[in-house]
Amino acid sequence: MIFLRLFLTFLKIGVFSFGGGLATIALIQHDVVEKQGWLTSQEFTDIVATSQITPGPVGINTATYTGYTAIVNAGYSEWMGVLGAFIASFSVILIPVILMLIVSKFLLKHKDNRTIATTMSVLRLAVVGLVAAAALLLVTPETFGNVSPQLWISIGIFVVVFIASLKFKASPILMILLSGVAGFIVYGVIL
Repeated sequence: MIFLRLFLTFLKIGVFSFGGGLATIALIQHDVVEKQGWLTSQEFTDIVATSQITPGPVGINTATYTGYTAIVNAGYSEWMGVLGAFIASFSVILIPVILMLIVSKFLLKHKDNRTIATTMSVLRLAVVGLVAAAALLLVTPETFGNVSPQLWISIGIFVVVFIASLKFKASPILMILLSGVAGFIVYGVIL
């Protein structure tokens, strides 16, 4: 039954989603697009884009929209899609919430331990890798076409924002707004 598979899939994703929402995207894409075949690559790209612009954590938003779309794509009604959205959202946060409660109590008790500090440093590196994987998964022919001016413009905007943030400590809010304006001008007016 698809509802049980949806629950177990997102339960597993929740267990391995170190690093938050953006790190979760690569795991969700692997399971729901490649492994289960519940969504197409284009549908998943659309879901990630929608998840980015809606309020709330991107990982949970992605799980919610994915659960809904997977159930509707399987031939169930839209109301059953709402149930699928709830199941995916609930299962993706269930284990992390339980673990967070247990681990936070432990970390508060042992926060000065050297082994704990080293482990946290290693986990930060893993998170960077997962976020990079999520970004690379979105560079698809559906998103940019084949090597096109859109791809190079997007890479250029990324490089400018990266340098402005790293070297000049530019405000993230300002970078988001300027990137939006640049995207609107380039994609809406020029292309």
